[in-house]
Amino acid sequence: MAPTPWLSVPRPRPQASCRLFCFPYAGGAARIYQSWATALPSTVELCAVELPGHGKRLAEIPTANLNRLLPALEAALRPLLDKPCIFFGHSLGGLIAFELTRSLQRQPQSSPQALWIAAARAPHLPLNEPLMHTLPNADFITELRRYSGTPNEVLNNAELMALLLPMLRADFALLETYHYQAQTPLTCPIVAFWGEQDAIVSLEEIKPWQLHTDRSFALEKVAGDHFFINRPQILAPIIQKLTQFSASLTDVTQGS
Repeated sequence: MAPTPWLSVPRPRPQASCRLFCFPYAGGAARIYQSWATALPSTVELCAVELPGHGKRLAEIPTANLNRLLPALEAALRPLLDKPCIFFGHSLGGLIAFELTRSLQRQPQSSPQALWIAAARAPHLPLNEPLMHTLPNADFITELRRYSGTPNEVLNNAELMALLLPMLRADFALLETYHYQAQTPLTCPIVAFWGEQDAIVSLEEIKPWQLHTDRSFALEKVAGDHFFINRPQILAPIIQKLTQFSASLTDVTQGS
């Protein structure tokens, strides 16, 4: 696997039968998925997406427009789509994974076999709240507190927040300037994960994901708030589904 700044592969597994591409939430970096690598089945190679301006790419200018982000991301990931794969995206990452899947579906041989969405409202639903990315700094930080995804010691550190605000604003601009355009449903299954204490995205905003696939749809309710992805408990249903997916690949190989 040739190195690319767009991906972090904490535990390379050249012999793995499939790859799990993970897309982080707004403000998140590839490292939020790092601990997953050792817990996943040996048949799965974890590839965590690192966007410009995030994590190890903090010195780069973040991208605030999804239409500009997607072509570069697709070009970076395409060489690694030579194996069966699943896209997993949390919140903003779910939207990015969805649109990337729609783009790749035009060439089915390189599109993911499944799309897993976590804590993300269905893409066709309008935003009903004030646009965060346009708020003054003080109000923007107040809204970040409501999300409960950024530690208070970070939010209270003026110097650190001055460094992080451009990236955070760009991420919310990606989300809030997105315009859904109707297309044919995806030809891969969708699984939607929802935290039962999520005060940001409601269950009624998760359920309509089923409209975006003509294959199977499953809704998984898990314990936790909007950032349930940071809880170790989320790995149990993911590992179960990955094990089933890997087994299905083995069955197909043995039957061919």
